[in-house]
Amino acid sequence: MTVFFIILAIVIVIAIWAIGIYNGLVKARNRAEEAESGIDVHLNKRYDLIPNLVETVKGYAKHEEATLSQVIEARNACLSAKGLDERDKADNALSGTLKSLFALAESYPDLKANASFIELQNSLNQVESEILNARKYYNATARMFNDRMMVFPASLIAKPMGFSKLSYVDVSDEKKENVKVQF
Repeated sequence: MTVFFIILAIVIVIAIWAIGIYNGLVKARNRAEEAESGIDVHLNKRYDLIPNLVETVKGYAKHEEATLSQVIEARNACLSAKGLDERDKADNALSGTLKSLFALAESYPDLKANASFIELQNSLNQVESEILNARKYYNATARMFNDRMMVFPASLIAKPMGFSKLSYVDVSDEKKENVKVQF
């Protein structure tokens, strides 16, 4: 009878240990999903600002319709993107078109001095900073989840329970290139 209770105690300890690891993995995955959702919140804020920015620029640069159309198309592609990887790719394309938009604004001194344009540009810069911070937070939570899932002994429970490695938000190759400053 004593052997039975010893074996029962060992089984209970192992079960409690496995439940603790599983719950820890679930909590870590939920934090990463929350962080990914935070990126979406900031991206949507950015997408809401873009039409206002484009309309402001349109008044000054009527003949620059192609650049403005590209910005709106890139924004719409971001809104329809599904999944983290597709959304990140579309967001990188949008960042490129926004650079074109701001370069266009440089050609119009009246626009650069326009208070609403300056306000929108400052708001967009703030949102860009928030997006960067949200991406950093997501990558940190994804790393913590991946670490927790892949280390022994949690790896014994993670794979059979269907946990899989989370991907990171990457910087596009064009953003990694050196910035060219010309005078």
